[in-house]
Amino acid sequence: MATAQSQSYRQRLLEKQRELTSEIARIESDEEQVAAADSPDVGDRANRAYDKEALFQQLEQARLILVLVREAILRMDAGTFGACVACGGAVEPKRLDAVPWARHCIACQEKQDLGVL
Repeated sequence: MATAQSQSYRQRLLEKQRELTSEIARIESDEEQVAAADSPDVGDRANRAYDKEALFQQLEQARLILVLVREAILRMDAGTFGACVACGGAVEPKRLDAVPWARHCIACQEKQDLGVL
């Protein structure tokens, strides 16, 4: 992979890492505020439960993507960035342009989506 292209991916990954870290902190703060709110009203408690569940799902998604971003940075440091972790083939450039933390080539991702991989 060309050095300029590699640096571009690295910058995008580092920026995404910063963005996710900030988002996780914001969500955790929002969770604390929702948990601290108390009301005897059944409707308010139901809304709070819904809000807590939505925040939990957002937090889990952000954490998952953060793990993938960090793994991509480690692959970059190891010199294996751009190689599919399943088959070792090249991850398509258009795929990396769209999702620089992609772990699989399109064929292997399709297999994973089907539960075969």
